[in-house]
Amino acid sequence: MSAFITLEGPEGSGKTTVLQQVAEKLATEYNIISTREPGGVNTGEQIRKILLEGEAMDERTEALLFAASRREHLVGKVIPALEENKVVLCDRYIDSSLAYQGYARGIGIEEVRSINEFAINGLYPDLTIYLDVSVEVGRNRIIKNLRQQNRLDQEDLAFHEKVVAGYHQLIKEDDNGRFVVIDADKNIDDVVNETYKSIIKYLKKL
Repeated sequence: MSAFITLEGPEGSGKTTVLQQVAEKLATEYNIISTREPGGVNTGEQIRKILLEGEAMDERTEALLFAASRREHLVGKVIPALEENKVVLCDRYIDSSLAYQGYARGIGIEEVRSINEFAINGLYPDLTIYLDVSVEVGRNRIIKNLRQQNRLDQEDLAFHEKVVAGYHQLIKEDDNGRFVVIDADKNIDDVVNETYKSIIKYLKKL
C-alpha cells in the first residue's frame, strides 16, 4: 500500500516537528519515509540553499527554482518510494508554491500551478494536512525557538498574511476533499495527535 501525504502551513506552524513525531508513531504500523521540500535529494538540497539562504531574486525565478527542485525530488525520492509501496510524508509540496509564489508574490495561482503541473506530471498528494496557525503565533514561535530565519521568514507581516490567505483560498477551492485543516494554534502534542488521527483515518480506508 502506498500513499503520498503532505503537510502544509505558514512559517511557525510546526510542520517539521509534527511530521517527525507523526512519522515515528506511524512507523509502528506502516512503511514510512519522511522527506521535505525544497530538498529531499542532493540537487534539491542545493537549490534549497539558493532559495532560502541566497539573495533576493526575481519572483518568477523563485517559482521556477521551487518547481525544478520539486521535479528532482519526485524523480529521485518520492516516486521510487511510492513504487515500493511506502507511505511518503512530505514537509511542503505544490501548495506551498501556490500560496507563497502564486498568491503572496502576486504571480497568480494559476500561473504558478501551470509551472508546477509540468514538474509534477499529475502527481498530486492523496492527502494534505494544513496546519492552520495565525501569523502572530507563527512568528512568535520562530523567535521563541531561536530558529535560524531563512529568506522567507524575513519577509514582512503583510507577505505572511497573504500566504495564509492564499492557503485558505486553496482549501476553499478544493473539490476533492484532499485538505484536512488542523488548528495549529494549539499546543504541539494536540496538533501531533490530531494529525496522526487524520492520517490513520485516511490510511485505514485504503
